[in-house]
Amino acid sequence: MNQKQALTAGVLAGIGASLCCVAPLILLSLGLGGAWVASLTAFEPLRPIFLLLALFFVGWAFRKLYIVPQTCEPGKLCAEDGTIHKQRFIFWAVTIPLLGLLAFPWFAPLFY
Repeated sequence: MNQKQALTAGVLAGIGASLCCVAPLILLSLGLGGAWVASLTAFEPLRPIFLLLALFFVGWAFRKLYIVPQTCEPGKLCAEDGTIHKQRFIFWAVTIPLLGLLAFPWFAPLFY
C-alpha cells in the first residue's frame, strides 16, 4: 500500500469515526431535522474501531513519508525533487482536519 492509499484509508476511517457526531450537526445546520437524525447515533459503537483504523493508516502514511527512505528509479515521477514535498504537504493538509474530525465528539457538546 502506498502513501496515497494509506492516507485515503485514514481519511475514510476518520470520517467513519466522527460520523455519529458530525453528521447530525451538519444536517441540523442545514435545517434538516426530525426524529430520524437521532438514529445516526447507531454508529457510536463502531467509533473506537474507526478511530484506531484512522490512526493506524495516518501513522502508516507518516512512516512511508518520513521514516522509510523512498527508492525510486530515475525518470519516474517520484524521482523529481518537488514530489516528496508535495506529498508531505498533502499529508499534513489532510491529517490536521482529520484529527479535528476525530476529536470532534469531545467538542460536540459545545455546539449542541
